Amino acid sequence: MRVLLVEDDVRIARFVAKGLREQSYAVDVSANGDEALYQTEINSYDIVILDVMIPGKDGFEVCRELRKSEKRMPVLMLTARDAVEDRIRGLDHGADDYLTKPFEFRELLARMRALLRRSGELRPPQIKVGDLVLDTAAQSVSRSGRQIPMTAKEYALAEFLARNAGRVVGRAEIAEHVWDEEFDPFSNLIEVYVNRLRRKIDAGEAKPLLQTRRGAGYLLGAAETVAEPIANEKTAERPTRTKPSANSGRKEHA
Repeated sequence: MRVLLVEDDVRIARFVAKGLREQSYAVDVSANGDEALYQTEINSYDIVILDVMIPGKDGFEVCRELRKSEKRMPVLMLTARDAVEDRIRGLDHGADDYLTKPFEFRELLARMRALLRRSGELRPPQIKVGDLVLDTAAQSVSRSGRQIPMTAKEYALAEFLARNAGRVVGRAEIAEHVWDEEFDPFSNLIEVYVNRLRRKIDAGEAKPLLQTRRGAGYLLGAAETVAEPIANEKTAERPTRTKPSANSGRKEHA
């Protein structure tokens, strides 16, 4: 899942972003209201964590404008203000929940889970695809009883594919939900991670689960559910080259 964290306090932003990434969330960070609105225009987020006291448009204005858009994403507001009037104002502007600073990171995660459950995006306790089992609480993966060690990013990709099991997902959709804004769309990072997953998931198994669909993307499911020929990663969907954005020159390290 992809999160937009809007926080101008560098220390808090770094702490929260690090914790969320360790929980396999992809995190983009904005330090002001105008940048946050721009990010929501060009990216799709599963949830927004929005500080009230930010430069430019404050959190109330940002939340109000988000609610005017067609994108319906849960908004969790953060503030150092503890006044009831401020909490009411935030909720009236469209916030789904309100968390007062300082807060425990565990409570932030719990409130995020509650909002995602409300929006139908909650991670179920377990995801099963054939004999592949993902424990979303422990962030562990096993197949046929065999534990499969994974990095946080490998797990995030595995969970996204598992949540969309039986459906072909393209590179653009994977990048949108598993990676953050620093992802270079012209790199082969997705292919590298898919290859890693395939080696770990399908190693020694009679039936491969991770399929590549020519010119379309990837599908996690039993081989018999794939009607079209399976291709090598090199033939998987590649983005149409357009003028790179300001962020396209930055690459994420594996």
